[in-house]
Amino acid sequence: MSFVARHKSKAIRALAWVAGIVGGYLLVAYLTVPALWRHYEHQRKLDGLPMVTTTAQGILGDPINIGVVGSKTDILCAMGKAGWVPADPVTFKSSLEISESVALDRPYPKAPVSNLYYTGRHQDLAFEKPAGGSADQRHHLRLWEVLKDGNEGRPVWLGAVTFDRSVGFSRYTGEVTHHIGPDIDLDRALIEADLQKAGMIAARYQVTGIGPTLRGRNGGGDLYFTDGEVWVMWLVENCQRRETPPSLLPSPPATQFKDTIWKSVADLYRRSQQ
Repeated sequence: MSFVARHKSKAIRALAWVAGIVGGYLLVAYLTVPALWRHYEHQRKLDGLPMVTTTAQGILGDPINIGVVGSKTDILCAMGKAGWVPADPVTFKSSLEISESVALDRPYPKAPVSNLYYTGRHQDLAFEKPAGGSADQRHHLRLWEVLKDGNEGRPVWLGAVTFDRSVGFSRYTGEVTHHIGPDIDLDRALIEADLQKAGMIAARYQVTGIGPTLRGRNGGGDLYFTDGEVWVMWLVENCQRRETPPSLLPSPPATQFKDTIWKSVADLYRRSQQ
């Protein structure tokens, strides 16, 4: 075999090794591992549903990170007990009131939230918890009823809970909007803690949401990061306060391992942003 042929053969083998390594990485990173993390064992009918909202313009909005099991009456009572109030509908009057609240630094605890859409319809319910002297800072939750009859025999709702940190302009449309805080898992934990403190949760479990995301952007162009899980909270019925902590239903081992790794990554990321 000639010198050129030998080198050509080595080059082909090297390229084959590289292609094999790259192909193996793509297979593991984009197919095998995400498939291991997908889990809906506690609410199987959610499998295949979208896990992100959209804006009126069709831009991807806030990710789904909360689920609730219970009737509308159960939700309204539980959220009230937890210190979250229903948001006013968007009207000309409420739009003026929220503008005055932000501009004059006046409280407006029931300020309206803008519409986001899930499977083509805006939120069925919206709640908020003020975090400052006006409506420019608040925790807020949008909910959509997605199943009339879930695993528990009760309605299932999916939602997006985030923190409005300030008012500004949308990165994508230029519209005036609230900017959200990037650590959306913190607000997911906040609402769970508030509901648990009020004795309104019978059980909690996780299902797969959008998956681990370090630099996502919502409909206003704001960055966010999340472990990509949806915390589903099984509410007590008829607002009967539970005196013991809720049952925590486990996720599969692969998901638990992923969450452990993600916690370390997220902690490093949080410190890097300080």
